[in-house]
Amino acid sequence: MEETPPPLQAGSKPHLEKLTLGVTRILESSPGVTEVSIIEKLPAERHMISSWEQKNNCVMPEDVRNFYLMTNGFHMTWSVKLDEHIIPLGSMVINGISKLTQLIQSSVYSLPNAPTLADLEDDTQEGNEDHQLEKPHFDCRSAIFELDSCNGNGKVCLVYKNGKPGLAHDTEIWFLDRALYWHFLTDTFTAYYRLLITHLGLPQWQYAFTSYGISPQAKVASIYSQEESMNFQATSVRNQW
Repeated sequence: MEETPPPLQAGSKPHLEKLTLGVTRILESSPGVTEVSIIEKLPAERHMISSWEQKNNCVMPEDVRNFYLMTNGFHMTWSVKLDEHIIPLGSMVINGISKLTQLIQSSVYSLPNAPTLADLEDDTQEGNEDHQLEKPHFDCRSAIFELDSCNGNGKVCLVYKNGKPGLAHDTEIWFLDRALYWHFLTDTFTAYYRLLITHLGLPQWQYAFTSYGISPQAKVASIYSQEESMNFQATSVRNQW
């Protein structure tokens, strides 16, 4: 079972600064930003990774494996202060190994004759401008694991494109929106992690990679933090862990 220690100040430990690629310094020095914190997690043990691979019949990609050997999940948050009110804004999450669970073909509603995820699957390439990319499938053609539930706004998933047994080099990162449309994000977990940090965990940032974009409410938050995001992109550490 994964323990959840209390949050700590993001800049209080050097290895946390490395984990966040330096974005904590940008946030902590930004006017109006407050309560930048990380829930520190212990590194995963190698037997936990092996157990996950055996249970799911999938080989974990090397960059995902290396991430979990550094920290068994990731959760960083930050808030803004408006007048006298503290408003939570950014949330960056990568599920721990125990929550890296498979999305399976099952009923969406617990009702008789309810549709399954496969029934709701659309063969169109909505939100995917590159038609050469084959979107994930809810049946045995793909193996899909949840990296982040996005606070109920969708799911970021590690996708094994050719089902099981899952090979490490056959993976991509996709976003499943609330309408059950798939949107390609990145080829690798490392590239996705950098996207996550670059976008500062702003609400619904993944919708920037869809054809319809983020909601007006989320755009307000994005405008507020645009300068901070640009500053981070200019100073981001590009070395892989």
